[in-house]
Amino acid sequence: HHAARKLLLPAFTKTAVARLEPGTRAYCHSLIDGFEGRDVVEAAEEYAQRVPEQVIGDLLGIPQGDRKLFRELIANINREEALDSRDEHVEQLSKMFVFLLAEIKEHVKNPREDLISYLLDVELRGRKLDPNHIISMMLLLFAAGIGTTTKAIGSSLWHLAGNPRDCERLVAEPELLPTALEEFLRAFTPVTMARLVKDDMHWRGVDMKADDWILLSFPAANRDPAQFDRADEVVIDREANRHAAFGLGIHRCLGSHLARMELRVALEVWLERIPDFSLEDASAVVWGGRLARGPVCLPLRFGRRSQPTPGGPQ
Repeated sequence: HHAARKLLLPAFTKTAVARLEPGTRAYCHSLIDGFEGRDVVEAAEEYAQRVPEQVIGDLLGIPQGDRKLFRELIANINREEALDSRDEHVEQLSKMFVFLLAEIKEHVKNPREDLISYLLDVELRGRKLDPNHIISMMLLLFAAGIGTTTKAIGSSLWHLAGNPRDCERLVAEPELLPTALEEFLRAFTPVTMARLVKDDMHWRGVDMKADDWILLSFPAANRDPAQFDRADEVVIDREANRHAAFGLGIHRCLGSHLARMELRVALEVWLERIPDFSLEDASAVVWGGRLARGPVCLPLRFGRRSQPTPGGPQ
């Protein structure tokens, strides 16, 4: 695990992530340009989901001509109902495998500056990576880097739509956003992870045996009143915020810098272009997710001061 993870580290440093920010910002503006003339948008599908898909596509170097198919394949393997049928899930993964294998073959012919070409060039224990290994790495990135960030963006927009004071403050004090997004990550942590018990143990009246599966609830840890003052409140200027949204220890999220950049830019652009918005219908908001939890349906209405027009700042 350590050696395989180490191979990916250069692609997720702060410096590497910074190179993706201008394209991410421009794409967020283009999405909002597309809202022109509308009063209501389904923000989970039309904004929160689209941003991570685009960023991962840029990271991998998926050609623009293949992006529509790429988004469709991502949507199919991430569908909630697809997980109910193993055969259907395997079928969708197989289609993605074929797509990624074709991308790898194209990158072999025409190397470029992206993650696929990088993985084709590195060695693990003195050997080049097998295409199956590269595809497995990419599938892991899809699972870890798209649904999770989608839900984090959606949860943040949901909170701001329902809490106009926080929204107004962030519009007036944009420098507060980095602190606020850490609070959103704490309060609306999208991920819960499973781990294996290493040794037999007894803890708080429960016997656990070696190799038992246990569920580590990062969201519950982030609401622990022993660790956080006003733990169940969203405090956008919270200064002491040692949350566990990205996990802890050797399995801490490899892409935390990337996720933070996407969340920050998505919120910066939204608040810049749409400073006044609200929930169209609070009862219509649907929360869901198995690998990651957050809004899967989020209808938002623009206020009088927020009428998106094309040609926003790039």
